[in-house]
Amino acid sequence: MHNRNLLLAENKKKSTFREYTEAIVIALILALFIRTFVVQAFKIPSGSMIPTLLIGDHILVNKFNYGIKNPFNRDTLVPLGNPERNDVIVFKFPENPSQDFIKRVVGVTGDRIKIKNKKLFVNGNLVELENAVHLDSSIFPGPMPPRDNYGPVTVPPNSLFVMGDNRDNSHDSRFWGFVDLKAVKGKAFMLYWSWNKEKFAVRWRRIGDMIH
Repeated sequence: MHNRNLLLAENKKKSTFREYTEAIVIALILALFIRTFVVQAFKIPSGSMIPTLLIGDHILVNKFNYGIKNPFNRDTLVPLGNPERNDVIVFKFPENPSQDFIKRVVGVTGDRIKIKNKKLFVNGNLVELENAVHLDSSIFPGPMPPRDNYGPVTVPPNSLFVMGDNRDNSHDSRFWGFVDLKAVKGKAFMLYWSWNKEKFAVRWRRIGDMIH
């Protein structure tokens, strides 16, 4: 009887261990699935998207918004639409795909982009965005550097033209060209945390803000 009780206790321990192991494995698989196909968290390391996004902001990116992609070759398996003008997107930096960049879409396939004395024109129309700011009053005549005077250029097929909201301090399509749709990881939609490193303080008022 004593040996039987020991055996039952050992089997129960094994069963409990197996249950915990299975629960952990399932949780890890679900987390990986969600991160790969649904939502991923990112941290803002630079000021190129000021005032929309600040250094130390932590954001959530909807990876499902533009369709389900093959994580290995970035081919779209289930198309659900493409980025539109004014969307804030995260993408693989064309010059170094190991880095993720975040910018605002200002031009889609077929759009003609021109920047003249800091003013953005899309298809001949002046585009003034509330989020776009110029913190440097000086104007570079261009074309080098192309910050304040650029183009005109036409966005090629399956590509995007992106710019940072901090127009005078953003390394974007003006400098390195277009973003391939395959490189797009998702659309930024919410701030879930914000840390001011300089003041060593939480920006409580920003937490939960939607990204526009």
